[in-house]
Amino acid sequence: MTLRIDISGARSGQLRFAASPLAELTAMLHVLAEPGHHPQHATWAGEVWAGLPPEHAERLREAEFLWRSSQADFLLPARPRPTLAEELDDVDRIDDETYVTAALVTTCGSNRLLSAAPSPLTDATARERALDVAQARGARQEAFAERLLADPAAVRERVRHTLEQCAGAFFDAAWTGVAERIAADLRVKNDLLKRQGIGAALASVSGAVTLAPDGDCIIVDKLQDKATGARGAGVTFIPSVFNRPHLVAVHAPGWRPVVQYPVAEPGPSEPVSLETVTLRVEALAHPVRLRLLRTLARGPHTTGELANTWDLSAPEVSRHLAVLRRAGLLTGRRNGRYVRYTLNAPDLTALGSDLLAAVLR
Repeated sequence: MTLRIDISGARSGQLRFAASPLAELTAMLHVLAEPGHHPQHATWAGEVWAGLPPEHAERLREAEFLWRSSQADFLLPARPRPTLAEELDDVDRIDDETYVTAALVTTCGSNRLLSAAPSPLTDATARERALDVAQARGARQEAFAERLLADPAAVRERVRHTLEQCAGAFFDAAWTGVAERIAADLRVKNDLLKRQGIGAALASVSGAVTLAPDGDCIIVDKLQDKATGARGAGVTFIPSVFNRPHLVAVHAPGWRPVVQYPVAEPGPSEPVSLETVTLRVEALAHPVRLRLLRTLARGPHTTGELANTWDLSAPEVSRHLAVLRRAGLLTGRRNGRYVRYTLNAPDLTALGSDLLAAVLR
């Protein structure tokens, strides 16, 4: 399962490493939404939530689908700017169709319903299909999708204001704290890129990012097999302190490829009993169960959604989910007529940081 980025038409100067305030804010927001993915930032997240005014906290929750399970493409700038305000100005220049599509992909948890015309902004059938999928994800997702489709301008303005509020609330201080680590990483990457080429620079990014032998393709270990191209525009690599262990990639058609990678060092794994390790390794031995777990790492899913994602029958998915539940790797919670399954990230951490990173990518 890989993402292949064709760079055959890109000039060397278009393969760039750069810092992005907006991308790092997005990583921070993901930590706040999914603290179980980031135990190293648990104290920070708790302090931020405790200090947020109730209105701002509620605004973050109502828009969290833009950064919780996956990050909306417009939150990872292909052309990073020095300040958060400048990058938000660039987001404002995106047309409604592009913005709404990207937002719905993260809200609904799938890009299948949005992969082809007509647009849910102009077509009633496409709109209902998008709302049906959002409803299956939850009441908050449905409400957000309804507001977005009814008045994109109002939602965009509200989201920008919410992100601007983050600056004074927690982002400015956190960005100051990580800026030097990010700058140091950029110096290393850009020096490698200049002196030894893209292959050496990629090797220092992550073991999950490699250059194909012919040098015309960047290969990224991701959830599903995908392909995109630089088309002469190049690829942007953005270092992050807050996004470990995730490796985030923008690859949708029409977007310049972006890869956000962690610069922090992985922490040591916690000791666990042999019995627990054996049970969980056996649960993960089946490739289908590993695929299901990687999907659940993006957020809660129902049996039907998992079956649709991987073209499996619902009974087959249920059998695999039962094995994973017995191993303590996921939990199920009923909400109306849906049961949503969620990854137990802290328990998975016990299997080692390498496995956790592979699942959460």
